[in-house]
Order: sequence, then C-alpha cells, then structure tokens
Amino acid sequence: QVQLEESGGGLVQAGGSLRLSCAASGRTFSNNAMGWFRQAPGKEREFVASIRSSGGVTDYADSVKGRFTISRDNAKNTVYLQMSSLKPEDTAVYYCAADLGGPGYGDNYYRQARTYDYWGRGTQVTVSS
Repeated sequence: QVQLEESGGGLVQAGGSLRLSCAASGRTFSNNAMGWFRQAPGKEREFVASIRSSGGVTDYADSVKGRFTISRDNAKNTVYLQMSSLKPEDTAVYYCAADLGGPGYGDNYYRQARTYDYWGRGTQVTVSS
C-alpha cells in the first residue's frame, strides 16, 4: 500500500524555521515529481512547491519564493521542505503529494492539485506573531 507521511510540523514564532519531511512507502517515487501544498482554515488548498524526479528543477509559489526550499533524497524516498523566515500567514496544514505521470510537463502542470495521484494526511504548521 502506497503511503506518504509528513512530519516536522509544529508551532514556531514568526521569523523562525521548520523542516518538513515526507516519507514515501509502498513504492519508489524516484522517477516522479513531488509537490507540497498547504491549506489554511477556510481557504482552498494552494500550491507551495514542486520538484522534478531528478531534483534539478524546482518551482515555488511567489508567496514562499526565497524563504522555502524543496529538496529530495531519492535513496530515502523522501522529500523535504525547508521553511525559513516564517510568517503568520504561513500557518496551514501542509501536504505532500506524488505524481505518477511521466516527465515532459511544465511548471504550471505541477502547480495543479489534480495532477497528483497520492497525498499524505498533512502536518500542521502554526506560526505565531
């Protein structure tokens, strides 16, 4: 059974940092793009970052660009989201997702939640002011 499990969330003060991890089990995703999304209370799920299978191509939402870094360790079947300079508006449940499709798509494709085939249950990130 394929599972994605996020960890690393918590409560942090504004300006602080957190590192989220997403560990995959049940199959390898080394040849697949992975993404991070978030959903704040009363809001729709939104794209945060994506990373292609090689790890060489990444994409970020404008709201997190320069503050967040997505990376992956294919040997560990794990994707990370390093979050720095956190703001209260970053408060949300963060989800990782995996796409089973092949390569050849542009950034906009991986910004769509419907692109992804597997999702984790999410981890709460709360940033206090």
